[in-house]
Amino acid sequence: MATTGRDRRSLTLPWAWYVSPEVLRREQELIFRGAWHYAGPLEWAAQPGEHFPSWAGAAPVMVVRDRDGTLRRETLQCPYHAWTYGLDGSLRTAPRSERETDFDACELSLRPLLVDAWGPFVFVNTDLGAGPLAGSLGRLPELIDTDALVFRERVGLDVGANWKVAVENYLECYHCPVAHKAFSTLVDVDPDAYRLEVSDGLLSQFGERRQGVPGGGADSCQFHLVWPALKVIVYPGETNLSIGPLWPDGVERSAGFLDYFFGPDVPDEAQRELVAFDDRVGVEDRELVESVQRGLRSGLIERGRLLLDSESLVAAFQERVAATLGQTS
Repeated sequence: MATTGRDRRSLTLPWAWYVSPEVLRREQELIFRGAWHYAGPLEWAAQPGEHFPSWAGAAPVMVVRDRDGTLRRETLQCPYHAWTYGLDGSLRTAPRSERETDFDACELSLRPLLVDAWGPFVFVNTDLGAGPLAGSLGRLPELIDTDALVFRERVGLDVGANWKVAVENYLECYHCPVAHKAFSTLVDVDPDAYRLEVSDGLLSQFGERRQGVPGGGADSCQFHLVWPALKVIVYPGETNLSIGPLWPDGVERSAGFLDYFFGPDVPDEAQRELVAFDDRVGVEDRELVESVQRGLRSGLIERGRLLLDSESLVAAFQERVAATLGQTS
């Protein structure tokens, strides 16, 4: 019997894609290698010579402010053998290289990358032919005012699940009433109030503070996914934003971080409370996605079923994964 388009969208990717080293190899090559990745706060490299390490997917990078004020990505000195590079990426010194007759430092420069910024956020891309950052952000700069944001802290993420499981968990709040009691008390997650939107590749969720819940600041909240795995989160309340990537750290493991930003006038106690609140939500999600990964690992079921009214963003994400890999899901 023929399958309708809606029926196809309601079927998940094959479970084998979440445990396959070959699928992960293709994802690294076709999805992560050419994407824009959030690296860190612009203030970390505000002055000439300032620098910070980060990641572009699985690739380690260094963001450096050159002497002329230009942002670059480079390693200053390798901690393994102390090879030292200039801010332009050229190899300056390599201990004992003078003992070699055919050592040419010009052939050993660091690889240049693309760098750009959105407000106080620095992005990098390992593909020198990639399109501009603005094309990846879509409507995001129109939805969020970043002018007054000040960096507070970075929290690392480590999840025992395939990166797609972690992303898909973030893309739906169908599980929120069951798994996130405190979040569902703060935000109205009822299906008629919690809005899902796909716009120019940006996958977005919009909600409102529940009526009767006390608190100052804004009543609305936003949760966005920038392809392939960048979370941008704005909670109800005083001016806040958290942003951070997720990337594969193996077939069944994911890594990443979240950087928390607040308005300059937000009290320190309010900042601490929101970070702690978000951390509790993250712990609850980690337990969920790791249990999902254990089920996927069993190999007993070929694929699952999505409820498109509540999981339309998951379906859109999975469609893009399949299309980028050049495979039919």
